[in-house]
Amino acid sequence: MTSWVRFHHQGKVGFGTLAQADIAVHDGEMFDGAKPTRQHLALSDVTLLAPAEPSKIIGLWNNFHALAAKLNSAIPTEPLYFLKAPSSVTSPGAVIKRPVSYDGKVIYEGELCVVIGKPCSNISDDEADAFIFGYTCVNDITAVDILNRDPTFAQWARAKSFDGFGPFGPAIVTGIDPSKLMIRTILNGAERQNYPVADMIFSPQQLVARISHDMTLLPGDLICCGTSIGAGTMKEPINNVTIAIEGIGELHNEYHR
Repeated sequence: MTSWVRFHHQGKVGFGTLAQADIAVHDGEMFDGAKPTRQHLALSDVTLLAPAEPSKIIGLWNNFHALAAKLNSAIPTEPLYFLKAPSSVTSPGAVIKRPVSYDGKVIYEGELCVVIGKPCSNISDDEADAFIFGYTCVNDITAVDILNRDPTFAQWARAKSFDGFGPFGPAIVTGIDPSKLMIRTILNGAERQNYPVADMIFSPQQLVARISHDMTLLPGDLICCGTSIGAGTMKEPINNVTIAIEGIGELHNEYHR
């Protein structure tokens, strides 16, 4: 199991592997032939960035049995997904501000996120692990009042894509089996979500394979696996949100209304 991070240090962007409070700096490309240098940096001396630069972010709707049952939604026969703008990405620890054009409800959605490691098209479920680089935490922030504001057109991309609405990280963890993991969301010190990856309707491998039949997935692309019961509104003037997945890490951000 290896934790990969991207960081900003002395005016430059770098990447490497994380061990406790130390980063082993690497050269090359994270997803293709990364090689360690002799340089090590203290975590306290760098600013962490989102650990990848995705060409696209794919998010799942209705991918957990428990939430489908609560909403009385039918179990889908294929993944139901939307695209989220890459410009929504922000760093672990970043302060996210309410969009100036929107004053409605904004919700958190703690999720497991798949990170693609190499170009992927038309693969099978059994082949998917070879194309998954690793996993990370994501908060799929949503301007929920926009979603169905126009009765003729559900505005998924717009509701999900405001600047800052796609924080993920702090690390991409490789060599981990996500099937036994629990996803927790803590809002202002109170646990709001605690649900198992095992309750997914479509597993991470199934998502990668089936979406690869619709579009080519590229290194660094994200598949946000969907959320379960407990997603809710960030109501306070300052909202401290943590998405915690044991074995992967904790993503911390503030949302300011």
